[in-house]
Amino acid sequence: MANKTGSGNVRGSTQPYTVCYSLNMIVSDGIWHGDNPMNYALPLFIVQLTLIFLTTRTLVFILKPLRQPRVIGEILGGILLGPSCLGKVAGNFVQTYLFPDRGVTVLETMANVGLLYFLFMVGVEMDITMFRRAGKKALVIALAGLILPFMIGTSTSFFLRNAISKTPHQGSFLLFIGVTLSITAFPVLARILAELKLLNTELGKVSISAAVINDICSWVLLALAISIAENKGFVFASLWVVLSGVGFVLFCIFVVRPAIWWIIQRTPEGDSVDELYICLILTGVMACAFITDAIGIHSIFGAFVFGLVIPNGPLGISLMEKIEDFVSGLLLPLYIVISGLKTDVAALTDFSSWGFLLLTVIIACAGKVVGIMIIAFFYCMPFREGLSLGMLMNTKGLIELIVLNVGIDQQILDEESFVIMVFSSLFITVLITPVVAAIYRPARRFIPYKRRTIQRSKTDAELRIVACIHSPRNVPTIINLIEASHPTKKSPIYLFALHLVELTGRASAMLIVHNTRKSSPTNRTQAHSDHIVNALEHYQEKAIGVSVQPLTAISPYSTMHEDICNLADERRAAMIIVPFHKEQTVDGALEATNPAFRSVNQNVLANAPCSVAILIDRGLGGTTRVSASNVSHHVVVLFFGGPDDREALAYAWRMSEHPGVNLTVLRFIVGEEAVEPRNELSVITNKEKEKQMDDEFVNEFRLKNVSDESIVYVEKVVNNGEETVGEIRAMDGSNNLYMVGRGEGMVSALTAGMTDWSECPELGAIGDLLASSDFACTASVLVVQQYVGASLNDGVGTPDSPGSTMEGSTMEQYLHNPRGRQGTNGYGNVL
Repeated sequence: MANKTGSGNVRGSTQPYTVCYSLNMIVSDGIWHGDNPMNYALPLFIVQLTLIFLTTRTLVFILKPLRQPRVIGEILGGILLGPSCLGKVAGNFVQTYLFPDRGVTVLETMANVGLLYFLFMVGVEMDITMFRRAGKKALVIALAGLILPFMIGTSTSFFLRNAISKTPHQGSFLLFIGVTLSITAFPVLARILAELKLLNTELGKVSISAAVINDICSWVLLALAISIAENKGFVFASLWVVLSGVGFVLFCIFVVRPAIWWIIQRTPEGDSVDELYICLILTGVMACAFITDAIGIHSIFGAFVFGLVIPNGPLGISLMEKIEDFVSGLLLPLYIVISGLKTDVAALTDFSSWGFLLLTVIIACAGKVVGIMIIAFFYCMPFREGLSLGMLMNTKGLIELIVLNVGIDQQILDEESFVIMVFSSLFITVLITPVVAAIYRPARRFIPYKRRTIQRSKTDAELRIVACIHSPRNVPTIINLIEASHPTKKSPIYLFALHLVELTGRASAMLIVHNTRKSSPTNRTQAHSDHIVNALEHYQEKAIGVSVQPLTAISPYSTMHEDICNLADERRAAMIIVPFHKEQTVDGALEATNPAFRSVNQNVLANAPCSVAILIDRGLGGTTRVSASNVSHHVVVLFFGGPDDREALAYAWRMSEHPGVNLTVLRFIVGEEAVEPRNELSVITNKEKEKQMDDEFVNEFRLKNVSDESIVYVEKVVNNGEETVGEIRAMDGSNNLYMVGRGEGMVSALTAGMTDWSECPELGAIGDLLASSDFACTASVLVVQQYVGASLNDGVGTPDSPGSTMEGSTMEQYLHNPRGRQGTNGYGNVL
């Protein structure tokens, strides 16, 4: 047998205890040999891990409709499994079989290993240059949300310590309470903002920036608090700890970082990082953790600093791909759950304890809210926004739990104060989502606009287009399509290129929202973002009449359409261009890349505030062309009638003004033998009105282009869908781009029966035919849907300039401003 002496257990006892266990009882021989697997370390750990995983995931699922962050479910899971709930119902069973002290030793060890690698990932993803990029307002708000709560927390801790705490370490106690109350949990805040659809409102952008600064400052306070706690407040010992810690940081900067650069330089561009280097770095995490633990600073500090010195790029991406899911999804929740296991509600013995808990919650909220509202008033922010910002900055998370766990392990906090602080953090974080949702409504401060379609846009006015991009492969096609749209100084095109990135449920992914050299979304997408931004910058430098603004939207696929539509609404776009969910393979076939892209496109079509075009690329982006002399496209418009076809013709009409574009308009006329579908009278009346509008628009187009030899107008009389398909198949195969209306809501004999076997109904009957693998088409296809919403005639506002204020959105966007243009954030500060 072996003994282990410690200073605390999962039930929160701060009295020394002894744990006895057998060194040979790791794996059992099985029940058939008379062994109870629960008496052995490995089977017990497996049962504990499974129970924790099922409990926390169930709670996260239950709390999801309430839009609560995952950390809440994990803490509650620990409380349910701990002495507060399960321990009271089946105390002896829990104590003996599920969470005996000998089993908790292994559980806590694995939880701390997960914590080390999680904080290593945080360091890899974190960008300390955020201090330089953050605006003055974000910096001031961050400091106000840190300093005032810290002062209030330390002042309150005098009263709290004298009333309930029995710790002899007064200085450390004050510091721990102050740090706990002043920290803002950036990952949890980002998830709350995403759930509330506030990520790209001014409130969201300011709170995110301030939270990142607060997070970095919190690490400094955390290191200081831990060094003092682990040295019991001895001045000289703490001084040596601080000096040794500074030496360790310098060693990582001047020795470890150059070694990492050497590894990067030995890896050819485009190749994966050698497994040997990956293993060495992951071993280095443990080595650095051991060094800082030996110094007297918590081991997590070494892992974090080691991750911080690893440069952004392919190496960081490879490391994240190797360990992120396992660490964030499985090991890290163990640490959070253990905090819940240590929380015993019975420690709050009387009404005075609950009164202290209520007082702590009020004081914790009030400190940040008051401090931030003062700054918000100084910056002329509305009262509701200032109050909401103060509430959001109260978000708590992992760092608070680390501080509290170190405090109770080092006997800085007693059980009652630990429970009060855990519950106060829990209550505050739970309240934030409903409170902010109730008091804050992002205002839309722009005038509604009329030019929501290309047909309604003036030919000599600017054209605003939102082009969505999933990967760098989409960029050449978008550039060629924009260039073919004939941008000129008299009729410029403002292109808002929106890189779409999925927001996953992992907290670590949110830690690096701002972390790239040019404010791109995450290190995981660093390479893609750089390629996209560089290509668009290069195009803008050489193009005439084109102004490009690259942006990135990070959101779940289920709500990504809201991001796209809000951007189009805010930027007064006339059209949204989205890539088809299938891409061309080497053999020329179309293959689905991500089924989620299709649902995004369908949602955009249903909710767009302007016209929408789905681009099926079959080589239109093969070579990027940025001048009129080398643009050469043969565009064909298949015109059947209706608003969608008129919008397609309007777009093609603009293209036809480009000297390198030849346009063929093929109009299909209903023959005498056609059998019209049976319709209600109202539908027939609408069809007559639509036909009249078609004739007027086509006649205007022909009249104004009668002498243009680059434009060919042809009419084909057909009687049914079969003849329609035959005419399309008989067309010249040298065309580069087909443009066709989606035909939503239109019923015609010319397409009768074609929708019965459609693979992609969102493309309409003709668009689906052109995208079909059965149709031998080698040209790209643009399927257009015209905006015909009820608000078409609202407002008379003119389009805003590219640098206008962008407000009321529901996404996380990052402006790359390729030519150094600066936009304001609505409060007079430069973004």
